[in-house]
Amino acid sequence: MDVPETRYAKTVDGVHIAYQVFGEGPIDVVFSFGEVSNVDQMWDLPEIANFFRRLASFSRVIAFDPRGNGCSDRDLGTASFEAGMDDIRAVMDAADSERAILFGAQDGGMICALFAASFPERSAGLILLNSSACGLWAPDYPWGWTDDEWDGYMSKVDAGWGTLAHAEEHLRWMAPSRTMDVATVARWARFFRSAASPGSMMALDRMIHDSDVRAVLPTIQVPALVMHSIGNPVERAEQARYIAERIHGSTLVELPFDDHMWFLDAADAVIDNVERFAGRIRDDDDEFDRVLATVLFTDIVDSTAQSAAMGDRAWTEMRMKHDQIVRASLARFRGREVKTMGDGFLATFDGPARGVRCAEAIASGVKPLGIEIRAGLHTGEVALEGDDVSGLGVAIGARVGAKAAASEVLVSQTVKDLVAGSSLAFEDAGEHELKGVPDRWRLYRVVSA
Repeated sequence: MDVPETRYAKTVDGVHIAYQVFGEGPIDVVFSFGEVSNVDQMWDLPEIANFFRRLASFSRVIAFDPRGNGCSDRDLGTASFEAGMDDIRAVMDAADSERAILFGAQDGGMICALFAASFPERSAGLILLNSSACGLWAPDYPWGWTDDEWDGYMSKVDAGWGTLAHAEEHLRWMAPSRTMDVATVARWARFFRSAASPGSMMALDRMIHDSDVRAVLPTIQVPALVMHSIGNPVERAEQARYIAERIHGSTLVELPFDDHMWFLDAADAVIDNVERFAGRIRDDDDEFDRVLATVLFTDIVDSTAQSAAMGDRAWTEMRMKHDQIVRASLARFRGREVKTMGDGFLATFDGPARGVRCAEAIASGVKPLGIEIRAGLHTGEVALEGDDVSGLGVAIGARVGAKAAASEVLVSQTVKDLVAGSSLAFEDAGEHELKGVPDRWRLYRVVSA
């Protein structure tokens, strides 16, 4: 197979994403490397090239460089997990792919998991390989990296990324089963430099450090294959077991290898499992009616008292202006109006950051009318019922909104976690009981957008 041509897809926010399409199999596979990626230079590494040639023997592969990496635009100011979903969508559209298996290796798995949960109609399945669900150690996630481990890793990147010495040490760590000669190490050093500069790599790593998709896992309803090397020295195998337990109906394959670099000794086993999984997917035509969405509730504060004070005619005119502001903001931030309820709106977004910014825009936009709104957002599973939505995710969003004060935007912990890497800032609003919803919920107040 010849080296494929590199092309560019343009995202909704104007970022150019480099991608390649190769293979003519009956099912599309969108492959995400994660932070170390260059679709041009990967063909100079025999192990990766061989892996992709075999993958292309039974599928149509769409490989891409995420923004900030490889041949794509290096605008790290726009890099976030939400933006990563836009990258995937832009590449699929450019490649005329309506539906594909999302294949995320290493940290590329987080973005693929988020996309599969949010866009099941475009996700034929999900494959996670040597991936994690949380960038940082937590008491309930003791396999993540600690802050000390992150600091040590970042220091090495800062001091030596792309050098022969750093590449050799990095490869020994990620592939302890392999002894690589000087020429091989030099090839990898060139690849690392082509993927990102030291500063870019540290910026991408900080985004991974802050990311947490654990709350998303139970909402994934597409078929999922979770593979992990048992002796992985970078991401412990317990993470794969954790992920597989939380994605309903997923298949866990523990690979009997010790390397984090999946395209070395584990390559044949990985490809065999992917091929079997893709074969099952081709026969699965089930439609999914539940998706991951960000739900926004807004409500006019003290509407009853204000209506009585203004009179019916003035209140009706003010309501019309309020509704125009809300709908203009929804259009600007690509929200979907579901319905109006009393003096408020219910809307959904396919990205939580856009939902938060929309709520902020509405809150500031209606103040000149002499009114204030409260707003609440939650990202969770919702059931699609025609043009309407329902389910626990909707109920949580409504309860979060009810807790907000005048001109305040409150969000759930899930929303805060999913917008890591964005310019949004939050203030802890404490733990709350949400009526009709199990457990106590920690909420956050938006303080800047």
